[in-house]
Amino acid sequence: MLKLYGGARSRASIVQWYLEELGIPYEFVMLDMQAGEHRKPEYLAINLMGKVPAIVDGDFQLWESGAILLYLDEKYGKTKHSLEERAKIAQWVLFANSTLSTGVFMEATREQELPRLMTPLNEILQRQQFLLGGTFTVADVAVGSVLAYIAMLLKLDLSTYPALFTYCKRLSERPAFQKSIGSRN
Repeated sequence: MLKLYGGARSRASIVQWYLEELGIPYEFVMLDMQAGEHRKPEYLAINLMGKVPAIVDGDFQLWESGAILLYLDEKYGKTKHSLEERAKIAQWVLFANSTLSTGVFMEATREQELPRLMTPLNEILQRQQFLLGGTFTVADVAVGSVLAYIAMLLKLDLSTYPALFTYCKRLSERPAFQKSIGSRN
């Protein structure tokens, strides 16, 4: 059975959300980060960086939430994507983990970055229900999780971006979201 390693209030909940969407069985291994379990040799054998999340799928080990999302989509996803679709999905996953996360969570630049990022996202979501059109994908998990953390952790109001606000509400009502990120609210 696939094992997901994470800590309380960690990016492991993003991976957990996608695992729930996929409906595949997994074991969640909660590491006590305060006690330093992520720095013990048993875990460092899985992720030498000592960060979470990480997965063990049979003999395969992988860390970094974006890489894990892409792997799970490729191996367990219900839809097989063309090369171009996979590239678009990777674009959004990388955007979420780098550009969007940095723009949102770096306090020094947040005030100027937030409108630069939220305005085009809002425009995209005015035209379509999900990031890649009419179908929910792992790209929505990656971007949607960062957007959910904006409301949960930073308590920022996204109502000035109505399509984005509606998108976040739609994602937060998904049962898989409720079992993962939503349960930490």
